[in-house]
Amino acid sequence: MYSLLKAFPPRTRVRSISLVPPRKIRMNAMLPDILESRRPKESPEFDHSTLSNYKSYQVHHTRLELQILFDECIVKGRVIYNLSARGVDFHEIALDSSFLNIESIQLNNETIENFEVLPRIEPLGSKITIKPPTIPKEPFELGLTFTTTDRCTALQWLTKKQTSGMPYVFSQLEAIHARSLFPCFDTPSVKSPFSASITSPLPVVFSGISTGSKNNIYCFEQKVPIPAYLVGIASGDLASAAIGPRSTVYTEPFRLEEAKWEFSDDVEKFIQAAENIIFDYEWGTYDILINVNSYPYGGMESPNMTFATPTLIAHDKSNIDVIAHELAHSWSGNLVTNCSWNHFWLNEGWTVYLERRIVAAIHGESTRHFSALIGWNDLENSIHAMRNPNRFSTLVQNLNDGTDPDEAFSSVPYEKGFNLLFFLENLLGGTKEFDPFIKHYFKKFSYKSLDTFQFLDTLFEFFTDKRELLENVDWETWLFKPGMPPKPQFDTTLANTVYALAKKWLHNASEFNSVEEFESAFSSEDIKGFNSNQIVLFLEVLVQKEFLGHNAPGGYDWANYPLASSSLLSIYSEKIAQSQNAEIIFKTFKFEILCALNIYYEKLAAWLGTVGRMKFVRPGYRLLDSVDHKLAVDTFHKFKDSYHPICKMLVSQDLNMVEKM
Repeated sequence: MYSLLKAFPPRTRVRSISLVPPRKIRMNAMLPDILESRRPKESPEFDHSTLSNYKSYQVHHTRLELQILFDECIVKGRVIYNLSARGVDFHEIALDSSFLNIESIQLNNETIENFEVLPRIEPLGSKITIKPPTIPKEPFELGLTFTTTDRCTALQWLTKKQTSGMPYVFSQLEAIHARSLFPCFDTPSVKSPFSASITSPLPVVFSGISTGSKNNIYCFEQKVPIPAYLVGIASGDLASAAIGPRSTVYTEPFRLEEAKWEFSDDVEKFIQAAENIIFDYEWGTYDILINVNSYPYGGMESPNMTFATPTLIAHDKSNIDVIAHELAHSWSGNLVTNCSWNHFWLNEGWTVYLERRIVAAIHGESTRHFSALIGWNDLENSIHAMRNPNRFSTLVQNLNDGTDPDEAFSSVPYEKGFNLLFFLENLLGGTKEFDPFIKHYFKKFSYKSLDTFQFLDTLFEFFTDKRELLENVDWETWLFKPGMPPKPQFDTTLANTVYALAKKWLHNASEFNSVEEFESAFSSEDIKGFNSNQIVLFLEVLVQKEFLGHNAPGGYDWANYPLASSSLLSIYSEKIAQSQNAEIIFKTFKFEILCALNIYYEKLAAWLGTVGRMKFVRPGYRLLDSVDHKLAVDTFHKFKDSYHPICKMLVSQDLNMVEKM
């Protein structure tokens, strides 16, 4: 193996555990009428975000043979499927593709001439129809040779000037971008084991266990069945360091030491906490790739190799909860998967719930509630900023008309999903009653894909003795109505001091007339004991009109009190202005912009050129646009080629621009 890459330790064995719940489960319990009336005709629900005929075939194994060509910015390769037909009357195989060149197709090594790449249907791509003389009754191999193109949305290529000195490429396939990397059944309903051999002049990581490397060929195996969107590939100048007994961090060499410090020891604690809540971690190793600056997400749960943003490196370990989130995906999303993007909350709502349970196990229950409060604020902000909240703020989505799942991406499936599960936990008797259900649910649907109604069936079947409680839940509001859900009761212990300080500032903002008055009433000691999340909440509530009240100097009205806002930033500069935590940096910019402190407009514009994470980039451009449209547009034109294609597209929409991808 390449000298910078560490061999993976052998797969760990899953210990035997009892998952039989302490109650008899009555199967096939009918749901309340309001739910039964919405039940799809088939279960799990059909995925309309794929053009493939995935229902007709079972995928037993998928093999990728790829060659990364940095000079041409393309991947050439072959994918080989081991398939069997689910019936005897099939005459066609249909696969997804998007901006791919299909060079040849073989069935059991016999070339198939009768295939066609149909005209593109936006945003779903181009269906590949394959019509062999016959479809074998027994399992068969289907091989497709292909090349990506410069319109590939699955990959971002970076030059030496955009990295620390070497070219770099990484993939981002969720939701429907796997089809632009290789021809596939691009649906979370289809899972298979994978193997891969990837040729590259630079080190390669992949969503699987390394089986060795030689002559620039890196080989991997993923024995646990996964859908195509979970495939993760990156290649570049990568160095590595151990951060736990079954975990390694990979990153560009200049970041290695700070990444090692940020994640060492904590990852294993997260794994063990998760195992205690659910069951043993099944994937063997849990490694982390700290990607380049342009990486658009906080993290991506590629099995065995979480792809993460460098904004997690805060130099105080305050952002590593994102790793708890991506780790939790090892069960929710990776082992148990939503069958279509209509039910994305089954991936993300469960994952946020488990993430906060993991953090609570380590840092205490009040920390979970505090995180939930911040999440609630993020949910409100997300829904408020939506272009179409009536459609995209429902928990269960309807993307059956061919809507791009990326358009529906927001904090709704994460936070609204979490709040539903948190509500159910409390309704059903707390964690003592809910935890056996967690184990049962993940055991029942391991290696499978499901829809919301299968989740509900399982919930009602498990809690037969509490059926009346479940029947009285306002399921219509929780699952199908837009807007905010009913707010659970949160423990505000860690938030109360934050609220008290914010109210003190609000009270005095219009009363004091000099810097000296502010400095006599406030000092850096006010927030000395605040952790990073408390500072984030402090900055957020200062500009929330719901918190401030209609008559208080808040929201955009802070612009009327420049002395107060500038004094606040000066007094707390050590923990706010000097912070290296991206969450604090962004919230500080938000406060400054909403306070109309125009000296910070150019500084925000410059910062947007240093980050690629959409959590900051998209609202950052919206903030800039709200005060200076020309500056926002000029800034985007300046930095757009450094952003991931998905990020570039969505920001152009936010700014009401038309960008050719």
